[in-house]
Amino acid sequence: MPIRKAPIGVFDSGVGGLTVAAEIRRAMPAEDILYFGDTARVPYGNKSPETVTRYSREIARFLEAQGIRFLVVACNTSSALALDALCAEVSVPVLGMIEPGARAAAETTGTGRVGLIGTRATVQSGAYERAVLALNPSIHVFSQACPLFVPLVEEGWAGDPVAEEVARRYLKPLLERGVDTLILGCTHYPVLNSVLRRVAGPSVKLLSSSQCAAKALEDALAGERLPEGAGPGGRGGLRCYVTDAGTHFREVGERILGEPLAELIPVEEERLVLA
Repeated sequence: MPIRKAPIGVFDSGVGGLTVAAEIRRAMPAEDILYFGDTARVPYGNKSPETVTRYSREIARFLEAQGIRFLVVACNTSSALALDALCAEVSVPVLGMIEPGARAAAETTGTGRVGLIGTRATVQSGAYERAVLALNPSIHVFSQACPLFVPLVEEGWAGDPVAEEVARRYLKPLLERGVDTLILGCTHYPVLNSVLRRVAGPSVKLLSSSQCAAKALEDALAGERLPEGAGPGGRGGLRCYVTDAGTHFREVGERILGEPLAELIPVEEERLVLA
C-alpha cells in the first residue's frame, strides 16, 4: 500500500474553492493541501472556454511543479470546460467537480426532477446534464445560471439581505419546475448555503459539489496509508497561493475554513504563463 507523502493540489478561480479544501480537511485532516485561488482573474464563469482552459492549464502546471500528487479542480467552470485538457497534460490524477455532483444527484432525487445552479459557463456547457443523464436517462435536469452569486461571496456579502433577494429571483423558475434536488454547481455557493436553504425550503435537498468532490477524493485515496507517525489526530498544512492577495480573500477564506490562513503567497501572473 503506497504511503501518502506529497500534498494535494486544489485550485479555483477565487476563494470559493476553499469550501472544497475545508471538506477535504474535515474528511482527511492529516493531508497537506496546496491551494491556488486565481483572484486576479476571477470570475471564470463569464469567460470564453478558451480562456478558462488556458488559465486552468497554467495553474495546473504551477501546482504540478510544486510536487503535488493529486489535483482537484475545485472550480465547476474549469471542470466543465478544461478537465479533458488537464487530464491529458498533467502527470498526476485529476478530479473534477461534475461527476461526483451528478452521481449524488442521480442517487438522491426521488421525483427525477433535479435543479442545477452554476455560472453561465457551467450551465451553458451542459456538462452536468450530460453526466446526470448518463447515469439515469429518465431524470430531468433544469438549470439556472446565477452570475451574481460569485461576486456576492467574493465581496463577503453572503449574509447581506441582497443575497437572499438575488437567491429568490434565481431559484424561482427551478422551484416552479418542482425540483426536489438542487446541485450547488459552483464551489462558491456553499457559502450561501443558509440563504439557499431558506429560499428552497425543506422539501428540496441541497447537494454541495464541494462535499461530493471531497468524498470522491477520499474514495480515490482509500488505498493509501498515512506516513508513519501521522495518525487520525494529525493535522496537515494548508498553503494558499493567490494572484491577488486582497484582504477580502483572507477574511472570507478564514470564515469558510473556520481557521486562520497562516500562509498566503502571492504569485505574479507572469509566473503562470505557459512556455
